[in-house]
Amino acid sequence: MSGRYTPRNIGPVTATPPFLSTLTGLFARPAAENPTVAMIEAAYRHHGMDARYVNCDVAPDDLGAAVRGAVAMGWVGFHCSLPHKIAVIRHLDELAESAEVIGAVNCVVVRNGRLVGENTDGQGFLTSLRTTIDPRGKRVVIFGAGGAARAIAVELALAGAAQLTIVNRDPERGAELADLVRRRTPAGAEARVWDGAFRVPADTNIVVNATSIGLFPDVKERPDVDYASLTDGMVVADVIPNPPHTAFLAEAEARGCVVINGLGMLVNQGVISIKHWTGVDADPAVMRAALREIFV
Repeated sequence: MSGRYTPRNIGPVTATPPFLSTLTGLFARPAAENPTVAMIEAAYRHHGMDARYVNCDVAPDDLGAAVRGAVAMGWVGFHCSLPHKIAVIRHLDELAESAEVIGAVNCVVVRNGRLVGENTDGQGFLTSLRTTIDPRGKRVVIFGAGGAARAIAVELALAGAAQLTIVNRDPERGAELADLVRRRTPAGAEARVWDGAFRVPADTNIVVNATSIGLFPDVKERPDVDYASLTDGMVVADVIPNPPHTAFLAEAEARGCVVINGLGMLVNQGVISIKHWTGVDADPAVMRAALREIFV
């Protein structure tokens, strides 16, 4: 038999192999409960892209090897979730401006052979929050000082929040984040040590759980808060997408608070990430629908 082989239903063979998918994924621990894969792959299918997204459970000591492996396999980018958002920085070539200010990376893009760290967490959260309240001039309490908390604090401050209170068990990490906000943004900020049930100040407008407390499978866990201090009219948000309605949000809702779950943040940061990796403007409705199928 002579001539070029043409696979049925695929079309003529070109210089680009038709069986080589664009690869992306997630490095986290735990990773099995992270639903990002479902919404990203739904977007890939919807837009007719030959691309895959793979959840990878990566131990902290193996992060460097995972990054090198992704590069070796030709990945175009990947997400980093807990506990890698800060640790991944030492494995990258450069940081985008927002990631440099925040000091944490949740999205890595391979550009011309270089690993570039981006941060889409804060942008995704801000987009979700603005469907309910404009943070400009508001007073905010944030629980946590890790990667998600840093991204959210900086984006809220840059969006005009008046005062941020960072509540964290490690006083040094909390103080460092508060200092970052004061130095790099127009907002005021203070750190409070989280050494018991935290009483939310009465003049607070927005409360954010930016920790992993309540993440599946520990769905009954909730942050150590004086829940009587959450009052009618406060906006209470959780970054956890799985489950969407956490025990924290249930307590806040029972006290008349307006609650925002973590799905909006997850969808919005996913849209931004796909744009970074592929140049495609993904449809957020498709991604949200994929998540609803999982959680309903």
